[in-house]
Amino acid sequence: MSTPLSPLMETEEAELCFPELVNISCKKHVRPHSDALLTYTVLSSISLLTVFLNLLVIISISHFRQLHTPTNLLVLSLAVSDFLVGLLVMPFQIFLAEPCWLLGDLVCVLYYFIPFITMCASVVNMVLISVDRYVAICDPLHYPIKVTHKRIQISVLLCWIYSVFYSILFLYDNLKQPGRYNSCYGECVVFTNIVMDLVLGFIIPIFSIIILYMRVFVVAVSQARSMRSHIAAVKLQRSVTVTVKKSELKAARTLGVVVAVFLMCYCPPYFISFSGYNIMDSTTNFFIFFIVYFNSCLNPLIYAFFYPWFRKSVKLIVMFKILHRYSSQTNIL
Repeated sequence: MSTPLSPLMETEEAELCFPELVNISCKKHVRPHSDALLTYTVLSSISLLTVFLNLLVIISISHFRQLHTPTNLLVLSLAVSDFLVGLLVMPFQIFLAEPCWLLGDLVCVLYYFIPFITMCASVVNMVLISVDRYVAICDPLHYPIKVTHKRIQISVLLCWIYSVFYSILFLYDNLKQPGRYNSCYGECVVFTNIVMDLVLGFIIPIFSIIILYMRVFVVAVSQARSMRSHIAAVKLQRSVTVTVKKSELKAARTLGVVVAVFLMCYCPPYFISFSGYNIMDSTTNFFIFFIVYFNSCLNPLIYAFFYPWFRKSVKLIVMFKILHRYSSQTNIL
């Protein structure tokens, strides 16, 4: 003879992600409707803004021939990874913000591939940008020889190939048996080698970036002082060499801001891992990692603030002047 459910039992069953799976389903922690609506609105707005701004960067560098420089190819690669973050990663964060994961274990693992690939590509691109600025500032005479379009293209290709293999390496065990690390049904959890991630994903690239840009900063300061002293003494020589040095220093400054903002957004999750502090609140954990993704929206804003060519190209794109014949040859600098 069956026993009728009490009101308390009915409430507990309603709190399950999958009420029909009483013994294995995760519990649903219902959030206030206002909080959920605010989260969806903010995430959707930032996602759309990230996609739009990075698409402008991609179109600008791809379309105008004057912007086809080795450094801008690296910026283009970074913009592509930021574009993918806004298009694919941020929208899926809405599903992760939900109390339950409803898309299945395989989709959960496949979803994590995208952030791993894009974040790894962003880190490697930052290292390449730092190397580019290091050579441009510290060895300017050999820069055109060492840094060519072909070498940069090969470097960018290797960057993305490495990012894909990096993601497969870290998520391979999860692919063999999706959902093996879930404590209950309706959860999206993947396991990664934390030590290897700290070494390959944080310590080596971040310290490389810091060391390279410290060297760039020291040399840039000494060059700036040298230029100021020589300009006053030799006005006639203030031509190609000085102009090139000034442009390189300005590029180093702008990309230095990009690198600095990236470090401020990228480092907090790793600092928490180093400290050993365990974040049990999923909401807090969610927003800490969302700061990392939000960096993808900040990069185009930095370009807009520091690069006149970006503001000019955006104006031409918005006014559809890039559809005109020979618009790619427009003087954008």
